[in-house]
Amino acid sequence: MDIQITATKSEGAERRLQIAVAATRVVEARTKAASRVAKQVRVPGFRPGKAPVAMVRKQYGAAIDQEAVEALLREAFELVVTEQQLELVTQPHAHDVKFGEDQSLSFELHCEVRPQLTLEKLEGFRVMRPTDTVTDEQVQEQIERLRDQRATWTPAEGKAKEGDLVTVTLATEEDGTIPEGREYRLVMGAGQVIPAIEEIVMTMNPGETVERSVTWPEDFPDEAQRGKTRQVRVALTEVKRKSLPALDDAFAREMGDFDSLAAFETVVREDMAAAAVRDADAAARTQLLDEIVQANPFDLPPSWVKQMIRAYAEAYRIPEAELVKFGDEIRGMAERQVRRDLIIDTIAEREGLVATEKDVDDKVAELAEKRGTEPGPLYASLQKAGRLRELERSITEERVFTWLLGKNTIEQA
Repeated sequence: MDIQITATKSEGAERRLQIAVAATRVVEARTKAASRVAKQVRVPGFRPGKAPVAMVRKQYGAAIDQEAVEALLREAFELVVTEQQLELVTQPHAHDVKFGEDQSLSFELHCEVRPQLTLEKLEGFRVMRPTDTVTDEQVQEQIERLRDQRATWTPAEGKAKEGDLVTVTLATEEDGTIPEGREYRLVMGAGQVIPAIEEIVMTMNPGETVERSVTWPEDFPDEAQRGKTRQVRVALTEVKRKSLPALDDAFAREMGDFDSLAAFETVVREDMAAAAVRDADAAARTQLLDEIVQANPFDLPPSWVKQMIRAYAEAYRIPEAELVKFGDEIRGMAERQVRRDLIIDTIAEREGLVATEKDVDDKVAELAEKRGTEPGPLYASLQKAGRLRELERSITEERVFTWLLGKNTIEQA
């Protein structure tokens, strides 16, 4: 055969194949490449495409060799995919290309293929579902958080207390001098400034300015500043104290269409209960998938993990300079997510659980009814926002988890 293929790695999500192209096939490829190049280049003294091939080969030998090698690589790629029946997940790469003086060509082809999941163990797992009970105390804590969001700040006399909002001008010694300071608004006790400076501020009255020696803590984020002592100038401009709204029917009306505080508390409890159920279900599903992953090991294509890392980096807006460090930190998370998605896809395809167009249409109609709108405009809006695929995915995942939960034991914590 003109092209010989020898597998050097034939398991897992990666394939490595040694390719050897016979000299006769290389000569043929060079001849075709020379003919193509001759039609494209201009040789002085000859009309385009009329220069002798021998002259073209002499002047453009490197370009001819490159075109011949690229053509042979493409041919080898196609032959490998057909013969080996590979389901590629990314473009193959040629490594260690050797173009010998004897006209032979050899190289190693690296491929990534879709893992073939057997998923032999999907049943018999036992996982704990966290409690989804919402207590009175949790409801009151949530209402207090909402109440805190509606708080107003009013000027206060005297020294600042923990929880007060202060306006200060801070300046730190640099090269033996204290420059002009910068204005900050800080909540005392919130950890927005080092404790030593907070202590200084809480001894002052509005309008005062003090200079004191301050030592930076040993756990300060900037290692260069840890343990260093500097002069600091602090000027306190204003102290404001938080004033919470009264917890009454008026507050409930401010929070929405509620006739009374009792009605508001009822809705808060219902929303928290629904969220608790979702969280508990999600936790149980995550545990179950973790069990399935451990019981059904398989290799992952490296490119899929890299794609997931890039997606996380874009979502978190990671600067280019921090991408490598970020990737190392979340690689485990990215691998778990890829495995999770692949398992769900495999089960959905195998068990006929993939959402259909009708399923998506029905879901859009359901959402439209809840929102009091027409399905058509909502469908168009979701399509424009690129969220129909997300909706289809959520339907498929829900079906897969329903199928899995029916075959395993979920215990309530």
